[in-house]
Amino acid sequence: MACLFLAFLFVFAFIANEAVYENEVSFDKKIMHFLSIHSSATTIELMRGFTFLGSFYFLLPAYGILIGHFLIRKKNAYAINIFIMAASSTIILFTLKQLFHRQRPLLPLIKDISGYSFPSGHALSAFIFCSIVCYIIGKGSLHSIWKWIFILLLQIVSVTIGISRIVLNVHYATDVIASFCLGIAWVMACFAVLKKWD
Repeated sequence: MACLFLAFLFVFAFIANEAVYENEVSFDKKIMHFLSIHSSATTIELMRGFTFLGSFYFLLPAYGILIGHFLIRKKNAYAINIFIMAASSTIILFTLKQLFHRQRPLLPLIKDISGYSFPSGHALSAFIFCSIVCYIIGKGSLHSIWKWIFILLLQIVSVTIGISRIVLNVHYATDVIASFCLGIAWVMACFAVLKKWD
């Protein structure tokens, strides 16, 4: 487990060094070119819908409902741990954005985009939220087949949210990939530290 944690952190650091500090953009350009020639108007509108699922406007109420649900059910440990994971990942996200200062791609397909590009807040936040829900589903009483179906669907949604940020030209592919690596490492760390949920 520790080796996987370190491996994902290493990949994140490697991408940060190559893409941000060394300004190696050939990979990003290839991905953006590929997506631009394969994205129809319908695809772009669909990606707008997915990108909303990774936004503050969706995730804040979603976290509120999730935390409120466990508070009502007197499962305070769940509520506290969910709050800690959400708050800590947000602090890390904005700290890293200020540290790396990577500018966003030109000509985004969404209006009023601000802030720095690396790492992707939507990709990181969506992955962590979906991972929390996956953990809750895994601890639940559903049949194992349904658990795996829902977990798979949630992870597909989180990956699609990340892809939507590239399709909409508001993030580079390396922003999104690095965010997923950071998200995996942070989820692993949180689940290891916050062992007592019940």
